[in-house]
Amino acid sequence: MIREWIADGDRLDVILSRDGELTRSRAAGLIKEGCVTVNGKAESKPSCKPNAGALIQLDMPQIKPARAEAQDLPLEILYQDAHLAVVIKPEGMVVHPAAGNDDGTLVNALLYHLDSLSGIGGEMRPGIVHRLDKDTSGVMLVAKNDQAHAALSEQLANREMEKHYRAYVYGKMKEPAGEIERPIARSKNDRKKMAVDPEGRWAKTEWKVLKEMPDRTLLDVHIITGRTHQIRVHMASIGHPVLGDEIYGHKRMPHAARLMLHAYSLAFTHPATGERMQFIAPCPFAEE
Repeated sequence: MIREWIADGDRLDVILSRDGELTRSRAAGLIKEGCVTVNGKAESKPSCKPNAGALIQLDMPQIKPARAEAQDLPLEILYQDAHLAVVIKPEGMVVHPAAGNDDGTLVNALLYHLDSLSGIGGEMRPGIVHRLDKDTSGVMLVAKNDQAHAALSEQLANREMEKHYRAYVYGKMKEPAGEIERPIARSKNDRKKMAVDPEGRWAKTEWKVLKEMPDRTLLDVHIITGRTHQIRVHMASIGHPVLGDEIYGHKRMPHAARLMLHAYSLAFTHPATGERMQFIAPCPFAEE
């Protein structure tokens, strides 16, 4: 597929990434790979500044179909039956393969440890009903067949699952409990970030203080919605970012060895038996 731009005097990688469909690093990589021409001549330097009015063309390479492979990676399984499994995702593990993370993901581990996974999510996301950020640890629900996947996804969409997190946040809270109801959207200034935005999607987070320390507070966080980076964005928006958050935090926060956010508990209705089930993943950075 050929995409075209008209140069305006800016750097080539900046021009290609300006509309948000490509990150600047991805644009730079495509330029270095020889996929970009300026007035018909190949250009391999991302820093090149074509003359204003020059025709820039990108021959976007086709994405090769991929299939996740099973890998013998450590994985703690809390529960499994013929329909689903409940596992604990370690901190630092990506949920499914994507650009820059071809293997070593939770999906690779699931393919090794479980006898089946649903196919609704496609070959790169088999069984994945919901996700956690790479640096967030904790309990996750996995579907082992398509019928279970569809039923669990419907519960998720209807907000019938109950998710609680543990989070150490910066500073002390003014109240013992509270809620944050602010819409969230992709940041207009940085496409890799999310932000509170009046034009965004409705999002609601409830929190309760569990433990206070001089410079931080341990919270139980209950998310009503499941927006990308919701807890991290909401807590930062009220001046209490999650400790260890290099994206939404600030330099005044005390040092943390990791992102202090953990998916602590998950409750749902079993799609085959109708039984209400709850699973807990003990928090690795806070005693209960």
